[in-house]
Amino acid sequence: MPWVAACLDLFAAPILGYCLAVRKLALQSGILQETDGNIGVVANQHLNQTKSSSESKMAPCAEEKHQESGQESTVRPVALTKSPRKFSGVVIATSGLPARGKSQVAQNLCRRLNWNGVSTKVMRVSDYRRKKLELYGTHELFRPDHAANSALRSLATRDAMHDCAAWLASGNTVAILDGCLVRKDQRTEVFDYFTVQLGYRILFIECVCNDAKALEHNYQEVIRHSVDYAGMDPIMAAEDLRLKVSHYVRAYEPMDEINYPRITIDTVTMDIHAHKVSGHIESTILGYIGSVATKPHTIYFSRHGESEYNVLGKIGGDAVLSGRGERYAQALATRINAMHIPDLRVLTSRLRRTIATARGVEAPQEHVAELNELNAGVCEGLSYEEMQELYPQEFAWRDQDKLRYRYPWGESYIDIMQRVEPVIAELQQSNNVLVVSHQAILRCLVGFFLDKKPEELPYIEVPLHTIIRVVSHGFDYRMEFIKMPIECVNTTRSKPNNCSANRTADDALLTVPAHYDIPDPWRNPGSGPTLVQQH
Repeated sequence: MPWVAACLDLFAAPILGYCLAVRKLALQSGILQETDGNIGVVANQHLNQTKSSSESKMAPCAEEKHQESGQESTVRPVALTKSPRKFSGVVIATSGLPARGKSQVAQNLCRRLNWNGVSTKVMRVSDYRRKKLELYGTHELFRPDHAANSALRSLATRDAMHDCAAWLASGNTVAILDGCLVRKDQRTEVFDYFTVQLGYRILFIECVCNDAKALEHNYQEVIRHSVDYAGMDPIMAAEDLRLKVSHYVRAYEPMDEINYPRITIDTVTMDIHAHKVSGHIESTILGYIGSVATKPHTIYFSRHGESEYNVLGKIGGDAVLSGRGERYAQALATRINAMHIPDLRVLTSRLRRTIATARGVEAPQEHVAELNELNAGVCEGLSYEEMQELYPQEFAWRDQDKLRYRYPWGESYIDIMQRVEPVIAELQQSNNVLVVSHQAILRCLVGFFLDKKPEELPYIEVPLHTIIRVVSHGFDYRMEFIKMPIECVNTTRSKPNNCSANRTADDALLTVPAHYDIPDPWRNPGSGPTLVQQH
């Protein structure tokens, strides 16, 4: 329109003139510099002096070649900056004596951050040391007065630091350097490399434990799970570990550096002290620390017993148990009660089928809304056949991306991952809990503890009438199935080969599990049920 052009002419010229005047003044005063046609802000007139000074004081890890036992490693800074960038990557560096729970804390934080979409990786210094020295030998490797062995261990730390920097330089968010770093000069080297030279933010996490009984238990866990002691006589291993720890104790300097952001956690009492912790990621980590468990623990999972909707092949809803589902509830209670699990607690959803399934278990019970099944929105109470008939395009879209697909007026697996976050935090620090919930929910919970990728979650098999036992194993978890001898339908539908929106109904329904046309044919065997099965 003509009046728009007139307005632009009226205001554009004065604004442009003002900008040019400011630019000229800035160039004259030295605030801006112009080189090869490009203009940039002069942030610090002494930048070159700062750089020279920093390089002269550069920690040995910045650019140093070691030739111990024929090994060579170079760790070089990618960039040099005066202070850490606000939106750069974050390095978490663990500190503390051996067997204080550092690796458990590191692995649990990694699992939790990745679960929430924060790309995180642990670089374990002991793994780098083993690459350079395949056979462990003895505690002599850790003597602080043995120059060659100290150099080898320092080299392993620097290799891990280099990989942390490479991980962040590749666009990832958090790198965890899992080592002891018991001396102040070691921590200074790490801080200078990541923060002063590379511009990454850093957060130290110091793990302490002064409880003799807890330490003895930790030593046994290390002997049981550490590669260093695999195949070694347990008594010899215990003595070697104690001598190894004594070498670290001789060199140990508790963290009291006032300039380093840090969290100190007593892994027995769970006392937590934070110093100079700021930033979104760091504050999030501080929140996670409180739910990190370093003690062994066991969690039991079970779906509800077979429901009438399961028999009919329908999804969602608040159906009651079928006759076979009621028998599973009795069998579950008998089995769990006979195990005499100390301090057992039971968590169920607020739907009838899970409450009925857990009713006979002799333990305190809590009904939690976060454990309710995935909400299928407009598809609640429909069978797969009905979904294909009524909403064929929605049905195809879900097959194309089951993780992210959200039912109209319902939920997606991504929504469930966020919804169960409080439950995960509770389970991480709990022992002997039985969770009775639903297929999608348990896929997410079990997948979290087994470190499954998000894309794998919708296809984890969680069968009916099965107890799933998840046990901590070192800083990882192991799963075992306890199948109860009570028949039930199969509710697991694998991803079909054809996920196109233009596919035929036969292609869409090819992987639908068999089900019945009446809700509970076993209550009245003479009713003549029909098994609905895709071919």
